[in-house]
Amino acid sequence: MSEERRFKGLGVSAGIAIGTAYVRESGAIEVAEYSIPPAEIGGELERLGVAVKRAQRQIGRLQTKARKMPGAAAEELGFLLEAYQQMLHNSRLVRGACERIKDECINAEAAVQREINAIAETFQAMDDAYIAARFDDIREVGNRLVLNLTRTPVRPFSSVPVGSIVIAEQLTPADMAQLDPGRVLGVATMLGGAESHTAIMARALRLPTVLGVPDLLEGVRSGEPVIVDGNVGQIAINPTPATVAETERQRDDYTAEARGLRRLRTLPAVSRDGTEIVLQANIELPIEMSMVAESGAEGIGLLRSEFMFMNREDLPTEEEQYEVIRDLVTAMHGQPVTIRSLDVGGDKALDPVTCEMDDSAASVLGLRGIRLSLAHADVLETQFRAMLQAANHGDVRILLPMVSTVSEVRQARALLKKAAAKLKRRRIKLSDSLPPLGVMIEVPGAALAADALAQASDFLAIGSNDLTMYTLAVDRANEHVAHLFDPLHPGVLRLIQFTAGAALRARIPLSICGEMAGDPRYTALLLGLGMRELSMTPARIARVKRRIREMDVIAASQRAELIMDQVDSGRIATLLDDFNALA
Repeated sequence: MSEERRFKGLGVSAGIAIGTAYVRESGAIEVAEYSIPPAEIGGELERLGVAVKRAQRQIGRLQTKARKMPGAAAEELGFLLEAYQQMLHNSRLVRGACERIKDECINAEAAVQREINAIAETFQAMDDAYIAARFDDIREVGNRLVLNLTRTPVRPFSSVPVGSIVIAEQLTPADMAQLDPGRVLGVATMLGGAESHTAIMARALRLPTVLGVPDLLEGVRSGEPVIVDGNVGQIAINPTPATVAETERQRDDYTAEARGLRRLRTLPAVSRDGTEIVLQANIELPIEMSMVAESGAEGIGLLRSEFMFMNREDLPTEEEQYEVIRDLVTAMHGQPVTIRSLDVGGDKALDPVTCEMDDSAASVLGLRGIRLSLAHADVLETQFRAMLQAANHGDVRILLPMVSTVSEVRQARALLKKAAAKLKRRRIKLSDSLPPLGVMIEVPGAALAADALAQASDFLAIGSNDLTMYTLAVDRANEHVAHLFDPLHPGVLRLIQFTAGAALRARIPLSICGEMAGDPRYTALLLGLGMRELSMTPARIARVKRRIREMDVIAASQRAELIMDQVDSGRIATLLDDFNALA
C-alpha cells in the first residue's frame, strides 16, 4: 500500500471531503509562433475573428447552463460570464492581439499569447489579492481563444465518477460550472487564490476546496483515496486508516458545530453582561449577498466598489453604478450599507484611471485611494451621484479610503455636495440630509490625527490590515518579512486605542473591518478597547457572535487595560490567549 502523503495549501471553501482522486492533467498548449507575410495578415485577422465568435458561442452556452445552477452559483457565474462576453468585444486583449498581427506580422495564437503576457506584467507587481486575481479572468478568455485557434478540444467533466475529488493544476470558473456537486465531493488545485472567482464559485457550490498547493500533481494519481480539508487547507493522499478515522470524527464535529452556529443566526450579539455589539459583513462581489442573508449580519460594514470597474476597458457610467448599488441596498431591507469609494492606484492599477500614472506614482506610498480619487474628481463625483440615488432605497453610508488629512475629507464632502446639487438640478429626488461620510483609518498618520479627522467626519472605520502593514512596514505577501506582520504589536494596538478614544470623544460611530474583526481570538481585546461595531466576511460572523455571547465585556475591558500596559507582543499574546481560555 502506498505511503500517506500530505500537502498544504489555501483552504478557500470550508468543509471536509473524503473521496477518490480524479486527476485532470493540465494539458497546456504549446503555442507555435511564426512570421506571416503581409499578404496573409487579413487571413490571420479573419482566423482570430472566427475564434472570437466561437468563444462567444461557447460562453453563451455556459450562460444558459449557469441559469440552472443553485442560486448563489448561478448569480456569480452569470455575472462573470457576462464580463467574459464583454472581454470578447473589442477589449484590450482582442484589440491588442489584432494590432500585434498587423504590426509584428505573427500568427494569431502567438499574438493572443503575447498580449496575455503583456497584460500579466501589469498585474504581477500588485500585492492586492482581489485585483490581482482579476487577471485570471483575462487569462481564461485568452486561453479559450488559443484553444479555438489551435482546434484543441475542451475536455468535459461529464465522466467524473461519483465520489470524486477533482485534482488539477488549475480550474477556471467555467470549469467549476461543469462540476456536479452530486458527483464531485471536493476540489484541490496547484494554482489559485482565496480571492479568485474559482474560490468564490467553490464557496457558492459549497464544495470543500483547497487551492495553491505546490507539487500537488506530482503526488497523486487518479483512483487514489484523498482527503480535502477546506477548513485548514490540508490534503492527504492515500490516508492511513487512522487518518481516515480521525478525519471522519473531525467532519462529524464540524457538521455538528455548523448546525450550532446556524442556530445563532437569529440571536443577538449580546455579551453576558448585556453589551450589544453590531456585527456586519464585508462584501467584494454581489454573489456574497446570499451569504450575508445566511450569516445574520446587521448590515454591510464595507462594500468594496472596485468590482464595478474590473474586466472592462471603460469606466462604468453613473446609471450602471446606481443600478448595481441600488440592488444591493434594496436587498438589505433597510439595514445600513457602507460603500467604500474606489480604492485603486499606487500598486493597484486600473485602466483607464491609472494608465497615465508614471512609475513614481505606482507604489503603496504613491497616488492611491482618496488621493487618486481627488485627482480624478470626475470619477469620484460620478460614484457619489450613483450612491446618492441609491440612498433613496435604503440606509447608505459613504467611506473614504486611505485618508491622511482633514483637507481630503473636506474636499470629498464638497464634491459630495456638488454631486447632490447636480442631481437636484436634474429633478432627481434626494433625502433631506446627505448620507454619512466616514473615513478609513489605515495609516499611522490618520490614527494619530484621529481627533481632527473625527471632527470632520460622521464616522470612523479602522482598516486593521493596512494599518498594521503601514505601522510595521511589513508586506504580508513578501515571504521574507511576512512573519513580522503582527496585529498585536504594541504600536498597532496603541493606534487602535487612540482612534477608539477619538471617536468616543467626538461621539461618532467607530467600526473595525480588517481581519482582526473576523478572528474570535481578538474579539475580547477589540471590545475591551471600546469597539462596538465589527465588520467581517460573512462566514466569520457566527463564530465571532458565539465568542461575544460567552464573554463579559467588563472583564474584557480590564484585560485590555492590562494588555495596553505591556511592551512585548509575546506577553500581549499570552495575556489575550489566557483570557480567551477562561471563557
